[in-house]
Amino acid sequence: MGTDSEEVARAVALRLLNHSARSRAQLAEAMAAKDVPSEVAEAVLDRFTEVGLIDDDEYARMLVRTRHAERGLSRRAIGVELRRRGIDDEVAASALDEVDDAQEAQAARALVRRRLAATRGLDPQVRARRTFAALGRKGYSPGLVSQLVRDELAAEGAELEDEDLPAVD
Repeated sequence: MGTDSEEVARAVALRLLNHSARSRAQLAEAMAAKDVPSEVAEAVLDRFTEVGLIDDDEYARMLVRTRHAERGLSRRAIGVELRRRGIDDEVAASALDEVDDAQEAQAARALVRRRLAATRGLDPQVRARRTFAALGRKGYSPGLVSQLVRDELAAEGAELEDEDLPAVD
């Protein structure tokens, strides 16, 4: 039987993993909050990794898939979330490679269309500004958003002047 610290570490990890997948760093943080000594936490985390209960590579890929498909987040925004969850930069980069430029542009275009449809009837400048802000919050580049907003408004027959859109660096 293990030490009390090992039991606490296992209980913390199993409780958290029972609710949803977690990164190794998130589990280590939770164990530290319960005063589990770092060497005990590392040993338990190593064992959980060894038996496949912790897999940061798969966790990162799953996060990229769900955040991109369900929330329409850009690779940049997902990358920030991965770092915040303690995913190594190399692992994050590999997972983010699963979303290419074409997929990201397609997701952005779908978001632009939805946002413009929701603001139909308003002044084109207001619609463009609101759409630009919404996609900016999801991490899309200003240049891509500007082009997509122009294209979609032009398809509706609305024209925008350069000064009607936020400045793009």
